[in-house]
Amino acid sequence: MAKYEINKGVGRSVEFKGLKAQYLFIFAGGLLGMFILVVVLYLAGVGQLLCIGMGGVGTTVLVWKTFDLNKRYGQHGLMKIAARKNHPRYLINRKRVRSLFKERRLA
Repeated sequence: MAKYEINKGVGRSVEFKGLKAQYLFIFAGGLLGMFILVVVLYLAGVGQLLCIGMGGVGTTVLVWKTFDLNKRYGQHGLMKIAARKNHPRYLINRKRVRSLFKERRLA
């Protein structure tokens, strides 16, 4: 009878070097964006050392900030922040209590 290995990672989120879920995509997209920015600046005629310096500083900030967000907010933190921004702080109802319980007639 054949033996098959069981994938122990089924149902778990994607993780690479401690980065989880959406932070991994932010990290990869940011690195790709920085690479494209450096190439465009170089092709536009900006000095080589300036391009490399901007790319190095930008990439360092990207890596630092992505790992900081991952540590601070956790796996689902960015989704929670986005949901909090779309949720109203409080609801205002300026109708009298009596009018709330009144039966409405349809015309």
